[in-house]
Formats: sequence, structure tokens, C-alpha cells
Amino acid sequence: MPALTVKDLMTTDVTTLPAQTPLREAAQVMRTRDIGDVVVAEGEKLIGLVTDRDIVVRAIADGADPATTVVGSIVSTELVTVRPEDSAADAARLMRDRAVRRVLVVEEAGGLAGILSIGDLAADIDPDSVLGGISTAEPNN
Repeated sequence: MPALTVKDLMTTDVTTLPAQTPLREAAQVMRTRDIGDVVVAEGEKLIGLVTDRDIVVRAIADGADPATTVVGSIVSTELVTVRPEDSAADAARLMRDRAVRRVLVVEEAGGLAGILSIGDLAADIDPDSVLGGISTAEPNN
């Protein structure tokens, strides 16, 4: 059996928003799409990643107004990336070593191909694990 690649496990339907998107709008997009993150981009240029936790911890907890504060002001700009042809095991090690829950999947030319999360890894590699079960369960909202 061939080793799994990032392409085998990644999510290809990635939501991108411009840096000037208000946090409230980003949160509404996350709720509607049942996702926990959005990629911040200006055209084809990847700027970073914002998660639902970032919105709470980096903005709301400090009293930022979600109607006027934009995702560009809280975006994580240190991008951790992998290629679609990288092995899933290598991606998992990178995520562990960099202590991140998600990595962006980029093509050789730099274009966004998808996103890989620890949930994607768990759901496919160890679906009977607690994280695998949570990752494949229906949303409770």
C-alpha cells in the first residue's frame, strides 16, 4: 500500500478572505461554512491564517469591536506550508515540530491548493481515535 500524501487528505474547499474583512463577517462565514479558519489573501498572495480562536483570544478578549476590527490586524502571518505531494507522515511531523494544528498546502508555483488539519490526519489515519471520532462527527451547533 503506497504511503498517504497530503493531497490524499487535504481539504481543497478553502475559504479565503481579504485582510480588510471585519471580524464579525469572518466569524459569520466560519459559522455558515462550519469551519474554524479562513485564509487571509490579497488576490493570489497568501497573507496568513485566522482561526475562530484567534478572533476570541486576539481580539474579543482585548475588547476589540468585531464590527470594525479587521482580520488583517490579527492574522497569523508565519505560514507553515507543505506541498500536495509531501507524505502525510512528514506533514504530521512538521505540525508536531512547529506546534500548529493546520498547514497550508501550496503548489510549486505558490498557489493555494488546500489546507491540512490535525483533524484531517486523525480522521483518515486513525479514525477510531478520540480526535478521529470528533473530526468525523456531525457538528453540534
